[in-house]
Amino acid sequence: MSTDLSRKILDDQSVSNSNLAYFKHPQAIVEAKQVGRRTKVWAFAHVLPGAVIGADCNICDHVFIENDVRIGDRVTVKCGVQLWDGVVLEDDVFVGPNATFTNDAAPRSKKRPPEFLKTIVKAGASIGANATILPGTTIGRNAMVGAGAVVTQNVPANAIVIGNPAYINGYVQSNRLTPQPAATHSAATGELSQPRVKGVTVYALPVMTDLRGSLAVAEMGDGLPFQPKRFFVIFDVPSREVRGEHAHRKLQQFLVCLKGDCSLLVDDGHKRDLILLNSPRVGVHLSPMVWAVQYKFSRDAMLLVLASEKYDPASYIRDYEEYVHIVNAQ
Repeated sequence: MSTDLSRKILDDQSVSNSNLAYFKHPQAIVEAKQVGRRTKVWAFAHVLPGAVIGADCNICDHVFIENDVRIGDRVTVKCGVQLWDGVVLEDDVFVGPNATFTNDAAPRSKKRPPEFLKTIVKAGASIGANATILPGTTIGRNAMVGAGAVVTQNVPANAIVIGNPAYINGYVQSNRLTPQPAATHSAATGELSQPRVKGVTVYALPVMTDLRGSLAVAEMGDGLPFQPKRFFVIFDVPSREVRGEHAHRKLQQFLVCLKGDCSLLVDDGHKRDLILLNSPRVGVHLSPMVWAVQYKFSRDAMLLVLASEKYDPASYIRDYEEYVHIVNAQ
């Protein structure tokens, strides 16, 4: 469509629908009563009466929006998308062309469930073209679902997922869609510059080597910043599984990858870094109130974690949005 023709349609529509605070293309059907200001609904879109759409949204051609759908502000829904009952798109969400949402785990013709499962896409998240989102899942804040991915379980905040079934392939950095954050640290290359994330310190551990083998060591005050009261070892993790994904209110941790490798995401609510743990020569100290996720475990990975306190479920913060709220309130 030419720029002049688009402008003419907008002008004509503003005259013929001067009582509307949003733009509706002449070939669109908008039955909803709650559509925000400056939102645009383009040709052959159909919005049912119960839907709620926020301000400054862009609903493209051939989009169908059912009744129990809630859309926030500044949301873009590209062509060929159907939003079924139970779908919630929070502010600043992007949905690519022909992405598919579902709301019934066991659909049968003419047999509706008592209540459709909720699918929630958190603020700032993006869903790529032709991705499929299974019912009852939550796409975390600022997450990125790759084109064609099939999401079968919840996607953590800031995660980049790809594949079928979708798995974490990386994390976005500072809301830029960059597969790898700017600061990546690898023991193999000897690059042990400190992360930008507050409360995270990378240690090069002393190693003694002779004919009997090698020994890495850390003592209190010399590589080990606290007196451990507990330890655990993570091993035999399927490579696509995620560990951690939480912060501790008071607990400190010291992580050493004894064998194999895994990726450690650290986040202070403002910045995040990716640390590759691939050597017992390197330890990472996590202070309290650092959000941490371990993922991309190699088949032989063994991750040692020393903890400053005994296990206390009350010390965990498992919801990223709650974590960010606490950090910003401090």
